[in-house]
Amino acid sequence: MKLRLIRNATLKLDILGRTILVDPFFAPKGTRPPLAGRAHNPLVDLPASTDEILSGVELVIVSHLHADHFDPVAQSLVPKHLPLICQTGDEDKIRSFGFSNVTPLIEPIDWQGILIERREGSHGLGPVVKKMGSVMGFSLMARNEPALYWAGDTVLYPAVESIIDETRPDVVIIHPCGARWEGDLITMDAEQAVAICRLASNASVVATHMDALDHATVTRDDLRRYAWSRVSRGSF
Repeated sequence: MKLRLIRNATLKLDILGRTILVDPFFAPKGTRPPLAGRAHNPLVDLPASTDEILSGVELVIVSHLHADHFDPVAQSLVPKHLPLICQTGDEDKIRSFGFSNVTPLIEPIDWQGILIERREGSHGLGPVVKKMGSVMGFSLMARNEPALYWAGDTVLYPAVESIIDETRPDVVIIHPCGARWEGDLITMDAEQAVAICRLASNASVVATHMDALDHATVTRDDLRRYAWSRVSRGSF
C-alpha cells in the first residue's frame, strides 16, 4: 500500500495494484471564500498538476459534499466515467454533475479484490451536526495488504472507538486539524489524535486535513508539539 497526501483530505491510495482518489479538492490557492473570516481558502497550492494527480486513478471515493472534499474544480476535472463511491443521499447530486457510474456505499463493496466498507462518523457533536450534515468514513481491506480505516470528518466519539476496537486496523487516517464551526469542534483536535494513537496502539496513525483551511485551529507543528509533550510526560 502507498499513501500520498495531496492536500487537505485529498489522498491518492495505491493498493493491490489499483489507484484510488479520495475526496478530490482541486481549487487553486485563495479562490474559495473564508470559513472563519481569517483568509480565503485553500491556504496552500496543490503540490502537483491536476493531470498528475488524476493520472492512473481508477476509482474515486467522496465522503461528503462539503466544498473542501469535492469542489467545483474537481467536479469538472475528474473523468465522468470513473466509478465513484459516495455516502447514501449524495448520489443524485453527484450524478447531476455528469458522473455516470455512482454507487452509494450501503453494503460492503468488493471492487477489484478490495473490500470497501462504510464507517460511521459525526461531524461534531450536538446541534452542530445538523448544520454539518452526514458524513462517512470507510475501511479498505485486501489480501496481503494492511487494513486501512479512513475516519474522515469526524470527532472522536464512541462509534469511532468501537470501529477501531472491532476492526483492529493497521493504518488509521484521521483529520485532527481542530476545525471549528461557530465555536463548535467539528473534526478531531490534537488531544483526540493522541487518544486515537492510544486506542490503535498497534497501528500507524496518519494525520491529514491540516494547514489548508482557515477554520482549522491545530497545525502540524501544534500536533507534533502536543504529542511530544504527552510522550515526555509519560502520558502518551
